[in-house]
Amino acid sequence: MAKKKIEVQGLSITIESIDNTAYISLTDIARQANAEEPRYVIHNWMRNSNSVRFLYKWEEVHNPDFKRVHLDTFLAQASDNRIIFTPEKWINKSGAIGMFSKRGRGGGTFAHSDIALEFCSWLSPEFKVYILKEFQRLKKEEYSRKNLQWHISKITNNIDEVRNLLDTIPGQLPELNRLDRSKEAEEEE
Repeated sequence: MAKKKIEVQGLSITIESIDNTAYISLTDIARQANAEEPRYVIHNWMRNSNSVRFLYKWEEVHNPDFKRVHLDTFLAQASDNRIIFTPEKWINKSGAIGMFSKRGRGGGTFAHSDIALEFCSWLSPEFKVYILKEFQRLKKEEYSRKNLQWHISKITNNIDEVRNLLDTIPGQLPELNRLDRSKEAEEEE
């Protein structure tokens, strides 16, 4: 898992890449609203029925193993102020893949970039604009780096092909030819 950090309005936000998919720390984003107890911000977001519907639809579209039978239960829990609806409950009961939670140092709740941006919309539309801009900058930088690596690889392959082609030309000086022609001559005799 590759970890990266982006700075958005003075807040450091961790992004983990799993199988080329970006998962953004909801815990870091929630610190924008409550630096001391970000998990409560996430719990409040998950108690919103629109949030549950969004998570449900996202999983339905992206997760073939999603357990759909729990939607009514989740909606009922989301609207009941007495029940704490957590990401762990959502993940464990539904088989969700759009979020994961890690305990300990460097842990927290991480969500697919689609879900994280939805969380930002609920938390602060203005903050969403800044995080979207920084996230797009990061992705553009990654794309440029991968594109450059691809071009370097192609050039290197082409140089090797040209060298191999030149090595097959007869009459070259032995020190310039990478192929050992003397062995070929001995084998022919």
